Amino acid sequence: MKPTAFICALVLASTASAASADDHRSDRAGHPLKIIGVVLHPVGVVLDYAIFRPAHWLANREPVKTLTGHEEE
Repeated sequence: MKPTAFICALVLASTASAASADDHRSDRAGHPLKIIGVVLHPVGVVLDYAIFRPAHWLANREPVKTLTGHEEE
């Protein structure tokens, strides 16, 4: 089985095409929503780890779990 997997990996590696990126367009690089998104993303990550994840953890514990109606999947 190992020689077959090695041959398959070798064939896939030899037939892969080079990756290329889109051309940079300076007229679209400074879009206001993109700038706002870049600035606000770290704020969202901090809120996720500082508030929302602990709140979800708390909602998974009894007796809060019963009060919030949180069910296991």
